[in-house]
Amino acid sequence: MFGLFKKKSEKEKLQENYEKLLKEAYNLSTTNRKMSDQKTFEAEEIAKKIEKLN
Repeated sequence: MFGLFKKKSEKEKLQENYEKLLKEAYNLSTTNRKMSDQKTFEAEEIAKKIEKLN
Protein backbone atom coordinates (compact mmCIF):
# COMPACT_ATOMS: atom_id res chain seq x y z
CA MET A 1 0.00 0.00 0.00
CA PHE A 2 2.83 2.42 0.78
CA GLY A 3 4.48 1.68 -2.56
CA LEU A 4 1.40 2.90 -4.39
CA PHE A 5 2.91 6.30 -5.19
CA LYS A 6 6.49 5.16 -5.59
CA LYS A 7 8.07 6.37 -8.82
CA LYS A 8 9.83 3.87 -11.04
CA SER A 9 13.57 4.11 -11.49
CA GLU A 10 15.14 4.57 -14.91
CA LYS A 11 16.25 0.93 -14.84
CA GLU A 12 12.70 -0.30 -14.14
CA LYS A 13 11.32 1.79 -17.01
CA LEU A 14 13.94 0.43 -19.39
CA GLN A 15 13.27 -3.14 -18.25
CA GLU A 16 9.54 -2.78 -18.92
CA ASN A 17 10.21 -1.30 -22.35
CA TYR A 18 12.66 -4.12 -23.11
CA GLU A 19 10.11 -6.78 -22.21
CA LYS A 20 7.41 -5.03 -24.24
CA LEU A 21 9.62 -4.89 -27.34
CA LEU A 22 10.56 -8.56 -27.05
CA LYS A 23 6.90 -9.51 -26.77
CA GLU A 24 6.06 -7.45 -29.87
CA ALA A 25 8.98 -9.02 -31.74
CA TYR A 26 7.71 -12.49 -30.86
CA ASN A 27 4.19 -11.67 -32.01
CA LEU A 28 5.48 -10.21 -35.28
CA SER A 29 7.79 -13.13 -35.95
CA THR A 30 5.01 -15.15 -37.55
CA THR A 31 3.69 -12.40 -39.81
CA ASN A 32 6.41 -9.82 -40.52
CA ARG A 33 9.97 -10.98 -40.05
CA LYS A 34 11.53 -7.61 -40.93
CA MET A 35 9.54 -5.77 -38.26
CA SER A 36 10.29 -8.55 -35.79
CA ASP A 37 14.02 -8.13 -36.41
CA GLN A 38 13.70 -4.36 -35.94
CA LYS A 39 11.93 -4.77 -32.59
CA THR A 40 14.57 -7.26 -31.48
CA PHE A 41 17.30 -4.79 -32.42
CA GLU A 42 15.59 -2.03 -30.43
CA ALA A 43 15.29 -4.36 -27.44
CA GLU A 44 19.00 -5.17 -27.62
CA GLU A 45 19.84 -1.45 -27.63
CA ILE A 46 17.78 -1.04 -24.46
CA ALA A 47 19.56 -4.04 -22.92
CA LYS A 48 22.86 -2.25 -23.52
CA LYS A 49 21.54 0.84 -21.72
CA ILE A 50 20.44 -1.32 -18.78
CA GLU A 51 23.93 -2.81 -18.58
CA LYS A 52 25.46 0.66 -18.48
CA LEU A 53 23.26 1.54 -15.49
CA ASN A 54 24.57 -1.42 -13.49
